[in-house]
Amino acid sequence: MVHILNTFDGRPEHHNKIPRPRELPRAVYVRVSDMPAGYHVAAHSHDWNQLLYAIEGTMTVVTEAGMWVVPPQRAVWVPPHTQHAVTCTGFTRARHLYIGREVATNLPDRCMVLEVSPLLRELIRAATEIPVEYDEDGEEGRLIRVLLDQIKAPDQDKLYLPAPKDTRLARICDHLQSDPADNRTLEDWAKVCGASSRTLARLFQRETGMPFREWRQKLRLLHALEKLANDRPVTEIALDLGYETPSAFIAMFRKATGRTPGSYFR
Repeated sequence: MVHILNTFDGRPEHHNKIPRPRELPRAVYVRVSDMPAGYHVAAHSHDWNQLLYAIEGTMTVVTEAGMWVVPPQRAVWVPPHTQHAVTCTGFTRARHLYIGREVATNLPDRCMVLEVSPLLRELIRAATEIPVEYDEDGEEGRLIRVLLDQIKAPDQDKLYLPAPKDTRLARICDHLQSDPADNRTLEDWAKVCGASSRTLARLFQRETGMPFREWRQKLRLLHALEKLANDRPVTEIALDLGYETPSAFIAMFRKATGRTPGSYFR
């Protein structure tokens, strides 16, 4: 997982209607960006908050703390000075809201995926049409203030996968990131990690807040969302992720999200 932060792939060209700023001309600055499949932004940070919103396509955001998958009509909140890398698994239409540190929000100082309500979606769309140096005391400034009021932290960050710091756990997680279908148990991993299965289980709970099996299941869920966003067949996804039958995968997905894989992005 965290190894993604130290990689940089050759990036295809992408289209920005508004460039990245060196400093914010107003409290909120909005960029429009269309990015092709496979587009990768190496680890970087900003001096301001960022709300990264996917109108179309799916993005994966990685920091030292873990990984977030951002499906269409969701957004990820990135606080100032947070090193983060971004990868687009398919063609992605994104809206970047750069929000000054002085602007009060109800969001904490950590990354998280947010639901984008229909109202917030329309406010973001409207914000892309106003001048960069908008009138803060006029109609455009009022629109921005309403937009900021609509950015709210969720009760749970369901699309976040924490990254352990212990080197033995990191070895396991890095492998599963590249091969989520691996069904080895902690007893199996103990033979190659130099620690007992009990020690590994205790470390997983302490460093990720969840048991190993739950962590692996959530990893598979996030991989599934990336694949579903690219219109991959459910049967193919189930087999790729190590499930013996599509029905077993569908049951896991429904339990985790409350929806079937086929209906999630509708």
